Amino acid sequence: MTAFITSFFFVVLAEMGDKTQLLAMAFAMRYRADKVLFAVFLATLINHALAVLVGHFLTIVIPFKIISFIAALSFIGFGLWTLHGDKLHGEDKKDTRFGPVMTVAIAFFLAEMGDKTQLSTISLAIEYQNMLAVLAGTTLAMVVADAFGIIVGVVMHKHIPEKIIKFISASIFIIFGIVSSCLILANK
Repeated sequence: MTAFITSFFFVVLAEMGDKTQLLAMAFAMRYRADKVLFAVFLATLINHALAVLVGHFLTIVIPFKIISFIAALSFIGFGLWTLHGDKLHGEDKKDTRFGPVMTVAIAFFLAEMGDKTQLSTISLAIEYQNMLAVLAGTTLAMVVADAFGIIVGVVMHKHIPEKIIKFISASIFIIFGIVSSCLILANK
């Protein structure tokens, strides 16, 4: 249960203001929100399943203590990445011959490749070694965060500056990375 809750929590934080959340918001202006969310779910499920498999594979190939330390340090990097922020580069404007669900799913899947939420999923899979719980937590988190972004993102953005949201999310990532790194080093 810890793997699911932690995975959910961290990916919701990572997705706030992320490129893929911005992409979901932009697509919701073009297509029905339910189709966008279903496409986000499909793309995330496939993308994060691959990420969980990569995380699992890494723990087999590289000694667990080393890969755990690298994963812990990566959370510090994700915090710094969150402070930097993401921007869309026209991914939501491209025309396609596919319907709305496939258009959004393909764009979302490609945008998620190498994104901090995908890399967080790899790190969480390494940290918890519970593939199903991490996959379920991160996938649900993406759908919730993107639904949140679509529904109240505009209103929230008017009342809470984006810098504050990014700072809080980044701080949690950095603190988790530092604490995890120290715990791993202390158990040497």
